[in-house]
Amino acid sequence: MVAPYAAYLRVYEPLAAFPEPERARWAAYAATQAAGGPASPEASPTVEPTAREHRSGLENLLATPPVVAPAHESEEAYVQLLDGVTVVCPRQTRLRCWTALAQLRREYPPTVLDAFWPRVVLDQAHVDHERWKADHPDVHPHIHSSTWHVPVRWFVLFTPDERVVVPAAEGSSAGPGELYYRTPMVQARRRIARALKVLRETIEDGALITGLESVGRWLEEFHPRAMVELDYGGLVRLLSTEDPSEENSVGDVVEGIAALGSGDGARASAAYRRITERWQSVRALEHAS
Repeated sequence: MVAPYAAYLRVYEPLAAFPEPERARWAAYAATQAAGGPASPEASPTVEPTAREHRSGLENLLATPPVVAPAHESEEAYVQLLDGVTVVCPRQTRLRCWTALAQLRREYPPTVLDAFWPRVVLDQAHVDHERWKADHPDVHPHIHSSTWHVPVRWFVLFTPDERVVVPAAEGSSAGPGELYYRTPMVQARRRIARALKVLRETIEDGALITGLESVGRWLEEFHPRAMVELDYGGLVRLLSTEDPSEENSVGDVVEGIAALGSGDGARASAAYRRITERWQSVRALEHAS
């Protein structure tokens, strides 16, 4: 199975962060996953379920009538170890579908959306989402996704030494392997705070600051002992380098923010230009035929 051309920002929380009976359910689920092999900081349990989720989504959209969001929430999760503690990232497929639809409603007029889904299907999904939010006001998606590029604001949460490269299996046709960054929540929050301080002091308000503030508010909703993961997903197959360990967008962001903080505008501009040029070439493939 091959992951779609999307990147994912995931939050894994310790079991203690979940209320009962959800906590017991995730504990049993994590134990079942561990029975198939011990979770490891170097393990890669995400590609196959992500590819299955993508295939299921396509099947739902091709159904008659199309299914905008699953009827029931996913009972699966991604599981990892953080300093010997089991942490869980619920898939929340239905919630993420609703969230994506809400974003589309904000970005596109109804006439555009009507070209893809019947209005009655969209309206029913909206009603279901609003009803669900009223009953679950404190539940937030553990996963954000981005197609055809990794948003610059996501790189701020990590440092180059947190890179995890999983080589492709011998003889595999799925590409060069997998690329992740993983960091404790406390580090991610600290880096966002530092970056925002530098950016607010050196550049005008804009999309980068607004986006970083949004990520910061999202992370505040989770347990302080959570883990944050950036998964390049299928985008790793589109990188200009065949070796995922040579992809250095995180390092460029670290350098750019440090340069801004020291007043070196030329070095900061050079770092930002490297990032934008690298990902513009990837995003251009979305429209390739």
